[in-house]
Amino acid sequence: MKAFTTEQLQRLVALVKASQSVAVLTHTHPDGDALGSASAMASWLREGLGKDAAVLLPDNPGDGISFIVPDDCPLYIGPDPEALSFLSGASLIILADANGFARTEGLADTARSSKAPKILIDHHVGPCSEEFDLVFSETEVSSASELLYWILTSVGARMPLDCASALMAGMTTDTNNFANSTYPSTLRMASQLLEAGVDRDLIVRRLYQSGRENRVRITGWLLTEGLKVDGPAAWMILPREVRREFDLRDGETEGVVNMPLSIGRVKLSAFIKEEEGGIFRVSLRSKPGVSARECSQRFFHGGGHEQAAGGKIIIGEDVASREEVPGYVEQALKTFLG
Repeated sequence: MKAFTTEQLQRLVALVKASQSVAVLTHTHPDGDALGSASAMASWLREGLGKDAAVLLPDNPGDGISFIVPDDCPLYIGPDPEALSFLSGASLIILADANGFARTEGLADTARSSKAPKILIDHHVGPCSEEFDLVFSETEVSSASELLYWILTSVGARMPLDCASALMAGMTTDTNNFANSTYPSTLRMASQLLEAGVDRDLIVRRLYQSGRENRVRITGWLLTEGLKVDGPAAWMILPREVRREFDLRDGETEGVVNMPLSIGRVKLSAFIKEEEGGIFRVSLRSKPGVSARECSQRFFHGGGHEQAAGGKIIIGEDVASREEVPGYVEQALKTFLG
């Protein structure tokens, strides 16, 4: 991971010291890294520096990861009047785990129009640097949580336990529990957080061993009824009627997209979930040498990392009806993989 410049770190400290009310934002459909990096920043600001800091989410996180935000951390889920009021009155805005305000959806316009200084902390490609006064952008790192850890370490910050635990949780989810995107710096971070008293065993239990029975049963359905494999491509489509049948909650299919990669010949795996409003959400995972990010950009209106990306299929734009989605997915993956 590249070192930060002294000028960047000094600028961060100066902006934080000059602020009192800080809004920490992250992307829509927040995952563990989004919650980990955002809540860790808010915890450091509140407990370490006495700032009035809050986490702002565009929408609700899944039940399985919501514990990452401590109960005593102010949390706004918007865009509702309370969230927009806090955001518009903030004296500093920090965006974590997203490359620009567009990914905050309903919070984006208020964030952009604010006169407050803005800081970006992200590990995705293509940062929208023009939207920010200070940018920390690094792609050769496991997660935004890891990036934030090294930033805080570099400025000599005292990390409260809530902050440290959130960083461990965020990094753990984005590496799929050290299964991918793991760098030497990632293991150093984990070791140092363990030495600082973080209970990683508890975090792992809450992330991976505390789900409902429904989560196991839908995984079984997807791997039997839903899984299609054709050469180096694998895909699973979850229709809305099946979601209702299994009474699924947000986040209960998290990680299932990785499972087909255990098949030796499969190089690219896609998980497609039907949502309301004519949208199918797409998650992509790939093995080294195949770019999930490029596939998402070309066929699914998305982006992300080389081996982990996301996007969507839009009814009326990509396909005429929901019945055409399976064919679209199959053809897109075949075309991309050649």
